[in-house]
Amino acid sequence: MPEVALLNLEGKTIGKIDLKDEVFGVEPNHDLMHQAVLSYLANQRQGTHSTKTRGEVRGGGRKPWRQKGTGRARQGSIRAPQWVGGGVVFGPKPRDYSFYLTKNQRKGALRSALSAKLADGEILVVDEIKIDEPKTKKMEAILRSLGIMDKTVLIVLENIDPFVYLSARNLPNLVGVVRACDLNTYDVLSAQVVLMTRPAVEIIEQRLSEEGE
Repeated sequence: MPEVALLNLEGKTIGKIDLKDEVFGVEPNHDLMHQAVLSYLANQRQGTHSTKTRGEVRGGGRKPWRQKGTGRARQGSIRAPQWVGGGVVFGPKPRDYSFYLTKNQRKGALRSALSAKLADGEILVVDEIKIDEPKTKKMEAILRSLGIMDKTVLIVLENIDPFVYLSARNLPNLVGVVRACDLNTYDVLSAQVVLMTRPAVEIIEQRLSEEGE
């Protein structure tokens, strides 16, 4: 069973916690993680891009010159693709890029990502993250105490604390502040360090240990 040091906000070890082997100790499935990242990015695309074909471009209804006798190439419309201002051949049209993995695939990808991060020593667990007022300097002090100020960080909480969120959102090295129930593979892999609270770890373990979701 894997274990990780439990830290306080000063970066001192105050204990250890055991992690569930089926969540943080699996063999990483790189193909599944890749599919999860592709799915996440594809689902962010709006797909509203559009170009006009020659039938949709305004004008060009009259033949520009007669078919024969001019010495020039025959043309039927000034809105044909070879003309400036003409239609676009095989251009982009609105479409839906999204594709979805099954619930078990999403769970498996997240387990793989968390297990890989833990194996590389890139998961830190603190007892809690509390800030009494929204101050970026206070969040910087916490990250500096934990030795991760120079790394990209994902903060995972049991619930979003407004003061923590407001204190962290201006940090240039922050990937995001997310709830444990919203954690996804893309965010985990985007960060060099995943900083979790102990209650968040319990929520993640419960979420990824349940059958089905």
